[in-house]
Amino acid sequence: MKPLALAALFALPPLATACADETLTGYASGLYQLEEIDGEGFEWGATLDLSEAGRIAGQAPCNSYSAAQDAPYPWFQPGPIAATRRACLHLNGEAAFFKALSEMTLAEASGPVLILSNEAGREMVFRRSNGE
Repeated sequence: MKPLALAALFALPPLATACADETLTGYASGLYQLEEIDGEGFEWGATLDLSEAGRIAGQAPCNSYSAAQDAPYPWFQPGPIAATRRACLHLNGEAAFFKALSEMTLAEASGPVLILSNEAGREMVFRRSNGE
């Protein structure tokens, strides 16, 4: 009788695979364009890709980047940001982008708009790219 009970137990589907993505990507999946940092337009162009659960990625003014981000929504806590190392004329803008992104702690997704912020009053506003 015991071998039959064990066989039935192993036939059950694993419960862990049924869990939903509770990170920001579960609420705001897609590609976003940065519009402003701290109320000022961001002229150099940058994206935030939230297509992969537990990760962020995108294109900064000069380099592509990625990082882990597995904090549950509405919290935002990117891990160390890994980026390519191309030089360009907008490295100052890129440094400002990475600094701001690494300081964000909260996320608010509302339709096509994504706002990242922190308790110090800093804010990044993104808009979902067309076609997403």
